[in-house]
Amino acid sequence: MRKFSAKEAKDHFGELIDTAQKEPVEIQKKGRPVAVIVSLDEFKRLEALEETYWANEAKKAMNEGMLGQKESENFLANLLNSK
Repeated sequence: MRKFSAKEAKDHFGELIDTAQKEPVEIQKKGRPVAVIVSLDEFKRLEALEETYWANEAKKAMNEGMLGQKESENFLANLLNSK
């Protein structure tokens, strides 16, 4: 992964964008990492992975007996109304 200081990123923005099309680019401020720039395609790929992960977690929770949103709302309403 290439690394740019914040000043280098500002002064060489075109190069930064070109590099990010090929690989992630770490941006450093005062020598410490503060951000990573990735291409749009890579960002979309990461978003899709995250969506798949959370969908799988939701399915797993439902299969293990967790309540869905509607069931949770009904359960809480019944619980609050019973007092």
